[in-house]
Amino acid sequence: MGPTNFNSISHNALNKVLLVIAIILSSACSTFDKSEKTSKTNQSFNLTGSFGDPQRVDRPTRSSAVVESSVGLLRRSLVADPIVRPFSTLKAFYGYTLKSTTGFLERAFIQNVRFPLLERKPIPELTNNPPMDLADWELELDQITGTRLTRGSISLLVDGEEYFERLYESIDGSEKSISIRTYIFDNDDVALELADRLRERSKDVEVKIMVDGLADIFATRIDSPSMPADVDLPPSMSDYITYESRVAFRKQSNPWFTGDHVKITLIDEEVAFIGGMNIGREYRYDWHDLMMEVKGPIIAELQYDFEQSWIKAGPSGDFGWLLRNFQGYEPDLSGEGYPIRILTTSIHDSKLYRAQIAAARRAQNYIYLQNAYFSDDKLLFELARARRRGVDVRVIVASSSDSGILNLSNHKTINTMLRNGIRVYAYPGMSLYPC
Repeated sequence: MGPTNFNSISHNALNKVLLVIAIILSSACSTFDKSEKTSKTNQSFNLTGSFGDPQRVDRPTRSSAVVESSVGLLRRSLVADPIVRPFSTLKAFYGYTLKSTTGFLERAFIQNVRFPLLERKPIPELTNNPPMDLADWELELDQITGTRLTRGSISLLVDGEEYFERLYESIDGSEKSISIRTYIFDNDDVALELADRLRERSKDVEVKIMVDGLADIFATRIDSPSMPADVDLPPSMSDYITYESRVAFRKQSNPWFTGDHVKITLIDEEVAFIGGMNIGREYRYDWHDLMMEVKGPIIAELQYDFEQSWIKAGPSGDFGWLLRNFQGYEPDLSGEGYPIRILTTSIHDSKLYRAQIAAARRAQNYIYLQNAYFSDDKLLFELARARRRGVDVRVIVASSSDSGILNLSNHKTINTMLRNGIRVYAYPGMSLYPC
């Protein structure tokens, strides 16, 4: 989705492990301190009505659900994954070891050698060079990413109001299937409204939901400050959404505590919503973000990718994924729409990142970039090099993101950008909008 820092992978991995352990301990302590109150709340939580009305629960009750999810995540990551998902586990290990080592060395070289040499050169005036040749650029992307062009159409949906209304409309009008793969399916009022819609539609269409196991834990612990105080929520959204419904729900595994940041919803294998928004109140009301409504032949490839991930998250794990991969899929060659290319990113290989670096190196006229976080030294160096070519480089970052550590990283990066003639703008609030 945006600039990615591959140089602190091992540090992030350790932080994630410690965070999961801390969540378990803090939640357990909170639960034990108020065990009597929790016990009464648990006893009073009864799903009633046609689908079961969510009952208001207190923090200890929700914390007990976090403990259960955290223990389950640790068990899957340390015990089940090496058996059921051995290839994914090895790839994650490779990402945390070899890439961490080479990334650290590359980062040190950029900071201590390449940047000081570059900054000896004067910053030129902006030029008005013609932009890069897009036909040549597509041919280069073929080589850089190993991907191919497909076809389709894209409509931009800016911010939560526009996106969620269109999403609700599509879900309500679905006739065959709804496939959702998201990093976070939160436990708040917006997620609850969508959950009720999906439960209702599961009477008539196939509904599959897949979330990241690690993010599912965080979603239970953190509420949006804007959420009304009188919202009734279940202790577990995954339990609620599947209770007496036909919704199929899977949590993606996190080998070596890696995460899956994909956000995509496919409706009837005809339309897809792709972008930066999870399912939650922050994305609906609080933050600035972007989604795309995609149609056309490209949907076949997106649906195939969803099915592969769905199988990998299931009991057959990597072995089922391999079988599905050998079967392949039938591409739609109807030619509708315009050329579109799918670029993916993962812990061991990021086609998107390689394309970003190559694009920065090729740029002749301007580079406009917007992201909530910026912590990648390699991309930062390429932006500074582009500015030395007279390219107009502008970057928008969030004035205050949802991470204190990344706020500090942004401030350090902003100083480097300004020192190298890059124009920086601060979006007033939290912005996840990547471009």
